[in-house]
Amino acid sequence: MIVFATSDKGGTGRSVTCANIAYRRALDGDDVAYVDFDFGSPTAAAVFELTEAVRGVEGNGVHSCLQGHAGEPDRLDVWSLSERKEVRASLARAGRLCLVPGDRGGGEFPVDDDVTRRCVDLFLALEAEFDVTIVDLSAGRSYAIDIALRATAAPELSDRVSRWLVFHRWTHQHITATEGLVHGDRGILRTGAERGHDERALAARIRYVRAAVPDLHSPNVESLRPEQVRWLQIRDADLTRKSARAKLGRTVTLGTVPLDPVLQWNEQLITDDDVRRAGVANAGTADAFTDLARALTDDDRWTTL
Repeated sequence: MIVFATSDKGGTGRSVTCANIAYRRALDGDDVAYVDFDFGSPTAAAVFELTEAVRGVEGNGVHSCLQGHAGEPDRLDVWSLSERKEVRASLARAGRLCLVPGDRGGGEFPVDDDVTRRCVDLFLALEAEFDVTIVDLSAGRSYAIDIALRATAAPELSDRVSRWLVFHRWTHQHITATEGLVHGDRGILRTGAERGHDERALAARIRYVRAAVPDLHSPNVESLRPEQVRWLQIRDADLTRKSARAKLGRTVTLGTVPLDPVLQWNEQLITDDDVRRAGVANAGTADAFTDLARALTDDDRWTTL
Protein backbone atom coordinates (compact mmCIF):
# COMPACT_ATOMS: atom_id res chain seq x y z
CA MET A 1 0.00 0.00 0.00
CA ILE A 2 1.14 3.53 -0.82
CA VAL A 3 -0.13 6.40 1.33
CA PHE A 4 0.34 9.98 0.13
CA ALA A 5 0.38 12.77 2.70
CA THR A 6 -0.11 16.41 1.88
CA SER A 7 -1.48 19.70 3.20
CA ASP A 8 -2.26 23.10 1.75
CA LYS A 9 -0.13 24.91 4.31
CA GLY A 10 3.01 24.26 6.28
CA GLY A 11 2.82 23.95 10.04
CA THR A 12 0.07 21.31 10.03
CA GLY A 13 2.23 18.66 11.69
CA ARG A 14 2.06 16.55 8.54
CA SER A 15 5.65 15.34 8.51
CA VAL A 16 5.99 14.65 12.24
CA THR A 17 2.63 12.86 12.28
CA CYS A 18 3.55 10.75 9.24
CA ALA A 19 6.88 9.85 10.83
CA ASN A 20 5.09 8.75 13.99
CA ILE A 21 2.54 6.78 11.96
CA ALA A 22 5.40 5.01 10.17
CA TYR A 23 7.11 4.34 13.51
CA ARG A 24 3.96 2.91 15.09
CA ARG A 25 3.20 0.80 12.05
CA ALA A 26 6.70 -0.67 12.11
CA LEU A 27 6.35 -1.40 15.83
CA ASP A 28 3.33 -3.53 14.90
CA GLY A 29 5.62 -5.64 12.71
CA ASP A 30 5.17 -4.18 9.22
CA ASP A 31 8.03 -3.18 6.95
CA VAL A 32 7.54 0.56 6.40
CA ALA A 33 9.17 3.13 4.13
CA TYR A 34 8.87 6.87 4.69
CA VAL A 35 9.62 8.70 1.43
CA ASP A 36 10.67 12.34 1.74
CA PHE A 37 8.96 13.74 -1.36
CA ASP A 38 9.08 17.32 -0.07
CA PHE A 39 11.31 18.66 -2.83
CA GLY A 40 11.66 22.15 -1.41
CA SER A 41 12.63 21.09 2.12
CA PRO A 42 13.66 17.43 2.51
CA THR A 43 14.25 17.52 6.27
CA ALA A 44 12.22 14.52 7.49
CA ALA A 45 15.43 12.90 8.75
CA ALA A 46 15.39 15.39 11.63
CA VAL A 47 12.24 13.78 13.05
CA PHE A 48 13.93 10.36 13.04
CA GLU A 49 17.17 11.99 14.32
CA LEU A 50 19.28 10.75 11.43
CA THR A 51 21.96 13.41 11.61
CA GLU A 52 23.70 12.44 8.39
CA ALA A 53 20.61 13.28 6.32
CA VAL A 54 18.85 16.12 8.15
CA ARG A 55 18.99 18.30 5.01
CA GLY A 56 18.84 15.42 2.53
CA VAL A 57 21.61 13.34 0.98
CA GLU A 58 24.13 14.06 -1.72
CA GLY A 59 23.27 12.62 -5.11
CA ASN A 60 21.34 9.50 -4.20
CA GLY A 61 17.99 10.81 -3.02
CA VAL A 62 14.49 10.97 -4.44
CA HIS A 63 15.27 14.08 -6.54
CA SER A 64 18.22 12.45 -8.28
CA CYS A 65 16.24 9.28 -8.92
CA LEU A 66 13.29 11.05 -10.53
CA GLN A 67 15.51 13.28 -12.64
CA GLY A 68 17.50 10.32 -13.93
CA HIS A 69 20.79 11.27 -12.25
CA ALA A 70 20.84 8.14 -10.06
CA GLY A 71 19.23 4.74 -9.74
CA GLU A 72 16.97 3.90 -6.83
CA PRO A 73 17.41 6.25 -3.86
CA ASP A 74 18.99 5.32 -0.55
CA ARG A 75 17.11 3.45 2.18
CA LEU A 76 18.30 4.69 5.56
CA ASP A 77 17.59 2.21 8.36
CA VAL A 78 16.04 4.20 11.20
CA TRP A 79 16.59 1.52 13.86
CA SER A 80 20.35 1.43 13.39
CA LEU A 81 21.04 5.05 12.39
CA SER A 82 18.83 7.09 14.73
CA GLU A 83 20.75 8.93 17.44
CA ARG A 84 17.89 8.43 19.94
CA LYS A 85 18.59 5.40 22.09
CA GLU A 86 14.86 5.10 22.87
CA VAL A 87 14.19 4.61 19.15
CA ARG A 88 17.00 2.10 18.76
CA ALA A 89 15.58 0.19 21.73
CA SER A 90 12.27 -0.33 19.90
CA LEU A 91 13.60 -3.15 17.70
CA ALA A 92 12.00 -6.15 19.42
CA ARG A 93 9.33 -7.65 17.15
CA ALA A 94 9.41 -4.56 14.93
CA GLY A 95 9.44 -4.58 11.15
CA ARG A 96 11.84 -2.56 9.03
CA LEU A 97 11.62 1.22 9.18
CA CYS A 98 13.49 3.06 6.44
CA LEU A 99 13.71 6.68 5.39
CA VAL A 100 14.00 7.25 1.64
CA PRO A 101 15.57 10.72 1.69
CA GLY A 102 15.42 13.68 -0.63
CA ASP A 103 18.50 15.37 -2.07
CA ARG A 104 20.37 18.12 -0.29
CA GLY A 105 19.81 21.41 -2.11
CA GLY A 106 17.01 19.99 -4.23
CA GLY A 107 13.95 21.91 -5.35
CA GLU A 108 10.80 21.71 -7.42
CA PHE A 109 11.17 20.61 -11.02
CA PRO A 110 8.72 20.24 -13.94
CA VAL A 111 7.06 16.91 -14.65
CA ASP A 112 7.40 15.10 -17.96
CA ASP A 113 6.82 11.54 -19.16
CA ASP A 114 10.34 10.46 -18.17
CA VAL A 115 9.92 11.73 -14.61
CA THR A 116 6.55 9.99 -14.39
CA ARG A 117 8.04 6.73 -15.67
CA ARG A 118 10.83 6.82 -13.08
CA CYS A 119 8.31 7.58 -10.34
CA VAL A 120 6.17 4.60 -11.36
CA ASP A 121 9.26 2.37 -11.23
CA LEU A 122 10.20 3.72 -7.80
CA PHE A 123 6.73 3.15 -6.37
CA LEU A 124 6.60 -0.38 -7.80
CA ALA A 125 9.97 -1.17 -6.22
CA LEU A 126 8.86 0.19 -2.84
CA GLU A 127 5.56 -1.71 -3.09
CA ALA A 128 7.50 -4.94 -3.60
CA GLU A 129 9.88 -4.23 -0.71
CA PHE A 130 7.63 -2.76 1.98
CA ASP A 131 4.18 -3.47 3.42
CA VAL A 132 3.38 0.23 3.72
CA THR A 133 5.02 3.17 1.93
CA ILE A 134 4.23 6.67 3.21
CA VAL A 135 5.05 9.41 0.70
CA ASP A 136 5.32 12.83 2.36
CA LEU A 137 4.56 15.38 -0.37
CA SER A 138 5.30 19.10 -0.43
CA ALA A 139 2.70 21.45 1.01
CA GLY A 140 0.35 23.25 -1.37
CA ARG A 141 -0.25 22.77 -5.07
CA SER A 142 3.13 21.39 -5.99
CA TYR A 143 4.94 19.40 -8.65
CA ALA A 144 5.18 16.64 -6.05
CA ILE A 145 1.38 16.21 -6.00
CA ASP A 146 1.28 16.29 -9.80
CA ILE A 147 3.95 13.58 -10.04
CA ALA A 148 2.05 11.40 -7.56
CA LEU A 149 -1.22 11.81 -9.47
CA ARG A 150 0.40 11.07 -12.82
CA ALA A 151 2.23 8.02 -11.52
CA THR A 152 -0.77 6.46 -9.76
CA ALA A 153 -2.87 6.90 -12.92
CA ALA A 154 -0.41 4.75 -14.89
CA PRO A 155 -1.71 1.26 -15.75
CA GLU A 156 0.99 -0.43 -13.65
CA LEU A 157 -0.23 1.34 -10.49
CA SER A 158 -3.90 1.99 -11.20
CA ASP A 159 -4.98 -1.30 -9.60
CA ARG A 160 -2.68 -0.99 -6.56
CA VAL A 161 -4.03 0.26 -3.25
CA SER A 162 -3.17 3.92 -2.75
CA ARG A 163 -4.66 6.31 -0.23
CA TRP A 164 -4.32 10.00 0.58
CA LEU A 165 -4.08 11.78 3.93
CA VAL A 166 -4.70 15.53 3.86
CA PHE A 167 -3.63 17.35 7.02
CA HIS A 168 -5.03 20.55 8.46
CA ARG A 169 -5.05 22.40 11.73
CA TRP A 170 -8.35 23.02 13.49
CA THR A 171 -8.75 26.65 12.38
CA HIS A 172 -10.97 28.54 9.92
CA GLN A 173 -8.03 29.42 7.69
CA HIS A 174 -6.75 25.86 7.46
CA ILE A 175 -10.20 24.38 6.76
CA THR A 176 -10.76 26.90 3.96
CA ALA A 177 -7.33 26.22 2.46
CA THR A 178 -7.78 22.45 2.67
CA GLU A 179 -11.15 22.59 0.92
CA GLY A 180 -9.47 24.45 -1.95
CA LEU A 181 -6.55 22.01 -2.09
CA VAL A 182 -8.86 19.04 -2.59
CA HIS A 183 -12.06 20.41 -4.16
CA GLY A 184 -10.90 23.64 -5.84
CA ASP A 185 -10.54 24.31 -9.56
CA ARG A 186 -6.86 23.33 -9.44
CA GLY A 187 -7.29 20.92 -6.56
CA ILE A 188 -6.34 17.27 -6.20
CA LEU A 189 -9.63 15.90 -7.53
CA ARG A 190 -9.82 17.94 -10.74
CA THR A 191 -6.11 17.66 -11.42
CA GLY A 192 -6.34 13.93 -10.81
CA ALA A 193 -9.19 13.64 -13.32
CA GLU A 194 -7.05 15.49 -15.88
CA ARG A 195 -4.24 12.99 -15.25
CA GLY A 196 -6.52 10.00 -15.86
CA HIS A 197 -8.09 9.22 -12.47
CA ASP A 198 -11.78 8.63 -11.92
CA GLU A 199 -12.72 11.62 -9.76
CA ARG A 200 -15.22 9.77 -7.56
CA ALA A 201 -12.83 6.87 -6.99
CA LEU A 202 -10.03 9.29 -6.11
CA ALA A 203 -12.28 11.14 -3.65
CA ALA A 204 -13.05 7.84 -1.91
CA ARG A 205 -9.30 7.38 -1.31
CA ILE A 206 -8.90 10.71 0.51
CA ARG A 207 -9.23 11.14 4.26
CA TYR A 208 -8.40 14.09 6.52
CA VAL A 209 -6.30 14.34 9.65
CA ARG A 210 -6.90 17.17 12.10
CA ALA A 211 -3.68 18.15 13.83
CA ALA A 212 -2.86 20.02 17.05
CA VAL A 213 -6.49 19.99 18.21
CA PRO A 214 -7.04 21.25 21.79
CA ASP A 215 -8.85 18.83 24.10
CA LEU A 216 -11.73 20.78 25.60
CA HIS A 217 -11.99 18.24 28.43
CA SER A 218 -8.35 18.34 29.51
CA PRO A 219 -7.20 19.68 32.90
CA ASN A 220 -5.50 22.56 31.07
CA VAL A 221 -8.87 23.82 29.87
CA GLU A 222 -10.28 23.57 33.39
CA SER A 223 -7.69 26.13 34.51
CA LEU A 224 -9.09 28.75 32.10
CA ARG A 225 -11.67 31.35 33.02
CA PRO A 226 -15.31 30.39 32.33
CA GLU A 227 -15.49 33.02 29.57
CA GLN A 228 -12.49 31.48 27.82
CA VAL A 229 -13.90 27.97 28.06
CA ARG A 230 -17.22 29.11 26.62
CA TRP A 231 -15.41 30.91 23.77
CA LEU A 232 -13.48 27.72 22.93
CA GLN A 233 -16.68 25.69 22.93
CA ILE A 234 -18.38 28.14 20.56
CA ARG A 235 -15.37 28.17 18.22
CA ASP A 236 -15.16 24.36 18.23
CA ALA A 237 -18.85 24.05 17.32
CA ASP A 238 -18.40 26.66 14.58
CA LEU A 239 -15.40 24.78 13.15
CA THR A 240 -17.35 21.53 13.22
CA ARG A 241 -20.12 23.09 11.12
CA LYS A 242 -17.62 24.73 8.77
CA SER A 243 -15.70 21.50 8.19
CA ALA A 244 -18.93 19.67 7.31
CA ARG A 245 -19.85 22.34 4.75
CA ALA A 246 -16.33 22.11 3.30
CA LYS A 247 -16.67 18.30 2.89
CA LEU A 248 -14.07 17.75 5.61
CA GLY A 249 -16.52 16.44 8.20
CA ARG A 250 -16.47 13.54 10.62
CA THR A 251 -17.23 10.77 8.12
CA VAL A 252 -14.15 11.58 6.01
CA THR A 253 -11.81 12.37 8.91
CA LEU A 254 -9.48 9.46 9.64
CA GLY A 255 -8.24 10.80 12.95
CA THR A 256 -7.35 13.70 15.21
CA VAL A 257 -3.98 14.43 16.79
CA PRO A 258 -4.27 16.36 20.06
CA LEU A 259 -2.22 19.39 20.92
CA ASP A 260 0.91 18.10 22.67
CA PRO A 261 3.53 20.31 24.36
CA VAL A 262 6.40 18.08 23.19
CA LEU A 263 5.50 18.46 19.51
CA GLN A 264 5.07 22.22 19.88
CA TRP A 265 8.73 22.46 20.87
CA ASN A 266 10.37 19.52 19.15
CA GLU A 267 9.25 17.55 16.08
CA GLN A 268 10.18 14.02 17.14
CA LEU A 269 9.01 10.44 17.41
CA ILE A 270 6.84 9.94 20.50
CA THR A 271 8.07 6.73 22.09
CA ASP A 272 6.44 4.76 24.88
CA ASP A 273 9.37 5.87 27.02
CA ASP A 274 8.39 9.51 26.44
CA VAL A 275 4.94 8.72 27.85
CA ARG A 276 5.59 6.18 30.61
CA ARG A 277 9.05 6.79 32.06
CA ALA A 278 9.98 10.36 31.14
CA GLY A 279 6.37 11.53 31.32
CA VAL A 280 7.01 14.38 28.86
CA ALA A 281 4.46 13.35 26.22
CA ASN A 282 0.76 12.68 26.62
CA ALA A 283 -0.59 9.16 26.30
CA GLY A 284 -3.41 10.52 24.13
CA THR A 285 -0.87 11.62 21.51
CA ALA A 286 0.78 8.20 21.30
CA ASP A 287 -2.67 6.59 21.15
CA ALA A 288 -3.70 8.91 18.29
CA PHE A 289 -0.59 7.94 16.29
CA THR A 290 -1.23 4.24 16.89
CA ASP A 291 -4.86 4.60 15.85
CA LEU A 292 -3.90 6.39 12.62
CA ALA A 293 -1.24 3.80 11.85
CA ARG A 294 -3.74 0.96 12.13
CA ALA A 295 -6.47 2.90 10.31
CA LEU A 296 -4.36 3.02 7.14
CA THR A 297 -5.39 -0.54 6.31
CA ASP A 298 -8.76 -0.68 8.07
CA ASP A 299 -11.12 -0.80 5.10
CA ASP A 300 -14.11 0.09 7.27
CA ARG A 301 -12.49 3.45 8.01
CA TRP A 302 -12.23 4.08 4.27
CA THR A 303 -15.79 3.15 3.36
CA THR A 304 -17.69 6.08 1.88
CA LEU A 305 -21.08 6.54 3.55
